[in-house]
Amino acid sequence: MIDIHCHILPGIDDGAQTLEDSIVMAKEAVDQGIDTIIATPHHKNGKYENPRLDILHHVQQLNFELEQRGVELTILPGQETRIFGEMAEDLKKEEILPLNIDSGYIFVELPSDQVPRYTKRLLFDLQRDGFKPVIVHPERNKKLIQEPDLLYQFVKGGAYTQVTAASVAGKFGKSIQKFSHQLIEAKLTHLIASDAHNTHSRGFCMKEAYDDIRKQHGTSSVYQFTENAFYVTEGQILAAEPPEEIKKKKFLGIF
Repeated sequence: MIDIHCHILPGIDDGAQTLEDSIVMAKEAVDQGIDTIIATPHHKNGKYENPRLDILHHVQQLNFELEQRGVELTILPGQETRIFGEMAEDLKKEEILPLNIDSGYIFVELPSDQVPRYTKRLLFDLQRDGFKPVIVHPERNKKLIQEPDLLYQFVKGGAYTQVTAASVAGKFGKSIQKFSHQLIEAKLTHLIASDAHNTHSRGFCMKEAYDDIRKQHGTSSVYQFTENAFYVTEGQILAAEPPEEIKKKKFLGIF
């Protein structure tokens, strides 16, 4: 199993704080059946700055430590970048790091309570430049919950999305869990990942999430999500069905 979103690199954001924290997370990941993780530290979110070269260095160091300790887990480089107007320009300057360096997939994190007005244009610009934007954890964005048609328009326009395993498993509450499953049902998400920050309050939950998906959406959905995670690491095109609109009446009472 591949986890494409994880804050396992030590001491550079709000994920693992020490090397030992990273090792504990790595062992938990292996117990979950994960053999490969894309490390995606926060970047440009107003608190953390983790440019490309720094991340590559930290990934190399952590892989060395895991090998020395006999932990059978491979770390690949990535980055979770908060949306900002000059993302396309910073990509050209190699400040922003695509997932696994040259896959072309770019994480785009929206603020938790809003969607900037320039989002649609930026997603278009990224694709025009040959990149494949992935909107991370849309199920936890209040604006998208209130106006799901926005997400439909982004996906229809060629963007991908990644839902958090803990959201699917109900760790962020029943409303977000319900929305997560509605996104799956409407073909509005293409990837499931842990967004793990530690092993206690923000753990992996991958096995639990896939069990829930299997029960509610069938084994074929689990297969598609797991295959898509592999396609991301290889830079291949994701399996995606035409998205469907979610009727707003389903969201009454969520917030």
